[in-house]
Amino acid sequence: MSKGLLIVASGPSGVGKGTINRMMMERLSGIGYSVSVTTRSPRGGEVNGKDYFFVDKVAFFNMMNEDKLLEYAEVFGNYYGTPREYVEGELAAGRDVLLEIDVQGALQIKEKIPEAVTVFFSPPNMDELEKRLRGRATEEDDVVIRRLMDAAWELSQQNKYDYVLTNDDLNSCVDKYIEVIKKERGKRK
Repeated sequence: MSKGLLIVASGPSGVGKGTINRMMMERLSGIGYSVSVTTRSPRGGEVNGKDYFFVDKVAFFNMMNEDKLLEYAEVFGNYYGTPREYVEGELAAGRDVLLEIDVQGALQIKEKIPEAVTVFFSPPNMDELEKRLRGRATEEDDVVIRRLMDAAWELSQQNKYDYVLTNDDLNSCVDKYIEVIKKERGKRK
């Protein structure tokens, strides 16, 4: 049995990662979603264990010290990480796994697991990204500005990814994403 495919998806806040990944997984079977651990508070409607595993900083640092995270990063004062056990177990069983993580984490994963397939979702331009962030209406103005500043750095890292897909048309972006995954699955056969 061959090892599963590890798909690592990143991009700036507001680019549409969650929507793109959800649509892809509705159309393409056989991909497990790795739920990240975070120290941030849940946003409205988020469910513990489904959207994230919400933990305090002590629990998070214990996971780090016990090597229970494949990667971790601090983002806007909160910590995020990928639980090692689930991902390694699924891959060893030959099942594909999707990680939707930030750029810092994706670069850590690529270093540790070079065969991981990395996909960066880019906005059509910064004006559109700002419009999307403000349209969410979930954060204060200073947070939106900080996210836009971070986006500039994240965009500068996109050349380190295997694939860069621009989300200028949602359905087209999802179609291209599915093509990428099918192509990478084909290489593994």
